[in-house]
Amino acid sequence: MLHIDLDRLQRVGLTPALADRARACAEGGEQRLDLLRVCSVHRETVQLHDGLGEGAARQVPRLARQLLEGGTMLAVGDWVLASRDASGARWVQQRVPPLSHIVRRDGDGSRHPVVSNVDWALLVMGLDDDFNLRRLERYLTLVYASGVAPIVVLTKADIAAADPERRDERLAALGKRLPGAVPTLTVDATDPASAGRFAHVACGGQTLVLLGSSGAGKSTLTNTLIGNAVQDTGAVREHDSRGMHTTTARSLHLLPGGACVIDTPGLRTLRPDVDEATLAASFGDVESLAGQCRFRDCTHGDEPGCAVREGVDPDRLRNFHKLLRETRRDSLTWVERRQQLSAWKSRGKDTRMRMKMKRGDG
Repeated sequence: MLHIDLDRLQRVGLTPALADRARACAEGGEQRLDLLRVCSVHRETVQLHDGLGEGAARQVPRLARQLLEGGTMLAVGDWVLASRDASGARWVQQRVPPLSHIVRRDGDGSRHPVVSNVDWALLVMGLDDDFNLRRLERYLTLVYASGVAPIVVLTKADIAAADPERRDERLAALGKRLPGAVPTLTVDATDPASAGRFAHVACGGQTLVLLGSSGAGKSTLTNTLIGNAVQDTGAVREHDSRGMHTTTARSLHLLPGGACVIDTPGLRTLRPDVDEATLAASFGDVESLAGQCRFRDCTHGDEPGCAVREGVDPDRLRNFHKLLRETRRDSLTWVERRQQLSAWKSRGKDTRMRMKMKRGDG
């Protein structure tokens, strides 16, 4: 038997579509279950929100096994069905299939969930030395793969104002690289008035996630949106404007307008979990121009008559090729990875032998 308090749970982002999924999960069961939202994940426990407050819970071993076998785990933003035992302790029995799920890959290709059930991804990048268009394109690819709507948020407008020429150069470079459909906001995250810039997305039932590097201003913006300093913030290094990971775990917070926001630490490894088709769609300019290339199988490398090379920023194209190589590596089987590693070692050995003979050694 499933208990859903719609009035309370709408406060933490419950929608009719998610409520229907929860009912389908609980159908036929006789155990008393509560629908709750995951607001933080720890090594042994998760924190669940019921619309009024938070409480700790553990996963039942069966669920942990199922998620592991499916190549995933609980993430902040998930909706779960939980029970109480005789002592009053909560146990997560089921995970409601998410409507959206952002996933990244590690260097070894393994998947790691970032967040679930979000409507908007605020891609936060500072206008100081945090400004990095290649990294932003990776975040856009990560978000496109999940079907979440992105908004690019340029922070530290107050710092950038001290050097308007440099600021304008960066804004112009962003305009050339960014797909036209992606909205951009430039804000001073420390200014309380900045919260009003997000009123169109921070409304009832919506969930926002802040993604970006350490020191970009995610926690500062989170505090501004909430209207209270709930997240620790810290200084950045002067030489590169990088932060010191003051946010160490993802966490969900309630906003005054009825929305939720999830703050995240900077991702140390930012590899989107995408296939080649999704990657091509996230680089729409490359995909649209590819049909105009002279050769149907053009790789946009050094072939003559390549419309992509002529029409796309060279650095953006290099970034696309790098992401494409990573995507292809991620799709390899274990045997194919071993064969590729063996081929690399063989080529490296041959190169060393040729250099040794060229030098006349041994």
